[in-house]
Amino acid sequence: MNRIELKGWKMMNFEPLASFMDRITSWRIPWAEVLVMHRNETVFRYRQGYANLEEKTPVTDRQLINLYSLTKIMTCTAALQLVEKGAIHLNDPLSDYLPEFADMTVKKRQPDGELAFEKAVKPITVRDLFTMSAGFSYDLEAPSIRDAVRSTDGKMPTRTFAEAIAKEPLQFEPGTRWNYSLCHDVLAALVEAVDGRRFGTYIRDEITGPLGMTDTGFDLSDEQRVRLAPQYEYSDALGKPIRKDGNGYRLGSEYESGGAGLLSTVSDYALFLNALTNQGTSPDGVRILSPATVDLMRTDHLVGNMCGDFCWEQLKGYGYGLGVRTHISQAESGSLSPLGEFGWSGAAGCLAIIDPASQLTVMYAQHLLNNQEPFVHPRLRNIVYACL
Repeated sequence: MNRIELKGWKMMNFEPLASFMDRITSWRIPWAEVLVMHRNETVFRYRQGYANLEEKTPVTDRQLINLYSLTKIMTCTAALQLVEKGAIHLNDPLSDYLPEFADMTVKKRQPDGELAFEKAVKPITVRDLFTMSAGFSYDLEAPSIRDAVRSTDGKMPTRTFAEAIAKEPLQFEPGTRWNYSLCHDVLAALVEAVDGRRFGTYIRDEITGPLGMTDTGFDLSDEQRVRLAPQYEYSDALGKPIRKDGNGYRLGSEYESGGAGLLSTVSDYALFLNALTNQGTSPDGVRILSPATVDLMRTDHLVGNMCGDFCWEQLKGYGYGLGVRTHISQAESGSLSPLGEFGWSGAAGCLAIIDPASQLTVMYAQHLLNNQEPFVHPRLRNIVYACL
């Protein structure tokens, strides 16, 4: 057990949150850590379990993890900075910046049930990348993607990835459906094309560097590699977690995945999340977005058929903004968080809660691929708010 009781413990009873962490780490999850910030101060931090089950190594506060899709919040923040500068606009055709997306083909089911491939009627817009409505899939084994990996000798630069996915047919007309996909990986390529820097360099120069985040990036130093937590997957057959290291979303040595590529620590990523809680500015005065942009980010952008597509069980009562879930109905969600609370999660189970109204930031981490998210995340969120 490793509990840290800080300012606020006397006024806020976090014992139920500690008990929940004990419960889930005695179940399938090898370890878990949570950091709660209120009004820019860490009021509770707790970690439990073993980072390395085989060696019984306790998890530490400097443990690095794969953020997976929690990367998406930072990718969208980077692209929104370009929106603020007027370098791009949400309604622009994507092909204005990435010409390979000018003439797209769409899969369409015919009345006789056969699949046909037709020229897309609508162009993909920049907004479609943010809102997962471009028509892409999450198929990393698509022929054009695999061909690109081979042709680049396993390097697969981020821009090359975009060129590859542009060769694949779309699943639907852009802007008409919501489908969780490789949209934010293409958004990273868009940032590169517009700004000129590699995506990871842009992130470092414009976000992580100014915020003092020294443990967040797409690659690890030798010192950081030692701190990377083993990754697990729970085996029902064996009745225990088994090691499964590596990031399957990293397609090459030069591929900086805007959808799932970042590594970080709980402490480091909380600095970024808390800046968004403060409407885009850190407690030290570092501004990464304007309040108006943060509000646009957490506005529900689902329209028409998209609402029915966004139907994950753990996200009932939530809409989808510019790369983030956003709370729109307490009656449907059963969540104790206020409307407008937003964030996202990652494949190994990490969760971000960003709440400007409550001045609350929560960074939760674990490193288990079949992550039990539908059970853990809604409960953890409610327990946090009940503790305040």
